Amino acid sequence: MLLSAPPATAATNTAATSTAGTSTAAAGAGGVVPARVHQPWLWQATVGQRPTGPAALVFFTSRTRYLESTGVLVGRDGGYRLIPLHVAEEHGLLSPDGRHYLRPSGELLDLTTGRQHRPLHTGMRPLAWSPDGQRVLSTRSNNDEVISFGPDNQQLNNPEKPDDLLVLDPYRGVEQVVAAGTFAAYAAAAWSPAGDLVAVTGAPDEAATIAARQRLMVIDPASGIPRWRVELGDRRMLAGPAAWHPDGRRIALLAFDGCAGLGCTAEQTAARTWRIEFLDAATGQPLGEPLPVSASTTEIVGWRGSDTVVKQSIEADRDEDRRAVLAALSPGGGREVLVTAPPGSTDLAVPGELLTRAAFGGPERRPSPFAAPLWCYLAVAVPTLLVVALVLRRLLRRRVATGAAAA
Repeated sequence: MLLSAPPATAATNTAATSTAGTSTAAAGAGGVVPARVHQPWLWQATVGQRPTGPAALVFFTSRTRYLESTGVLVGRDGGYRLIPLHVAEEHGLLSPDGRHYLRPSGELLDLTTGRQHRPLHTGMRPLAWSPDGQRVLSTRSNNDEVISFGPDNQQLNNPEKPDDLLVLDPYRGVEQVVAAGTFAAYAAAAWSPAGDLVAVTGAPDEAATIAARQRLMVIDPASGIPRWRVELGDRRMLAGPAAWHPDGRRIALLAFDGCAGLGCTAEQTAARTWRIEFLDAATGQPLGEPLPVSASTTEIVGWRGSDTVVKQSIEADRDEDRRAVLAALSPGGGREVLVTAPPGSTDLAVPGELLTRAAFGGPERRPSPFAAPLWCYLAVAVPTLLVVALVLRRLLRRRVATGAAAA
């Protein structure tokens, strides 16, 4: 179904007709990101079993009872809850107000109620929430699921088809195809602070997909008209969903020097030197001085004045003990760790509303061992009650036997 109104109108209508319209203002009333979080208990309840409210942050770890990557919600009230992922599911997107988690499968999880529904079609891959939390920029694969072969074993079809770029209303399940030209595949996207433009990157054709070359375009999502485009090559990429600076004048890229492509050895990959570059959002031309970063920097998640807030990982003796952190990098070369996740964490997300307010430095929060699902209490209570019943029955029999003997 296509949107019959421009995205701005659709967002206004959505705000009036869905719970999401009031959630942003409600969530903005408070909340601070804790400076450090911890591993959940093995019996920790899921969001669906015992909702705990909007997220202060979500991190991902395999050290749960599911023994595979699992989202761990840390609520603004300090509660820990699990977000189990489907088999081989990638990590989803946390809404700017921290009230919803959008899965790559198209399912929308309400973190305040625990209810989940699928407003979007399968085959979507969400890329970025709009700043107002009303729209999502997503890509949809059009590839054929099956490769056909002729009698001489010659391939009859090319399963690789250009992907679609979509603007979605995740609350009503409405979508609008953005006529952004032809991209073989989209890799990343970021909204402008005003929500009227988007920056998207991807491989323009199959050859670029194989060579890991990307193109960056700034597009008006309402019309699909590009403002400009830049070929990034194979050593530069958009720096994440928050790559567009809040002042609206800069777009950040992650770039590296060194070996590029699939043929690089592990030693050559480790020897790369990384930096953050900036492009003029109006023209696509280089702007300002680059900011050196460590190789563990994966994306920009927000901004704190002139500081860049990035997602990194802390090295450990064992790879499985690495931990995700958020750090603020200053133009002068300073680095301040803002949030530290536990060992074994592989990702970390903070709601955009808290990032915008730079609401960091909250108290260290530990999971409560009593925040367990009902089945856990039953698993403990039922055997205990059975033991008590057996003891009482034996005591009663002994009393009856003693009374009979005395008579």
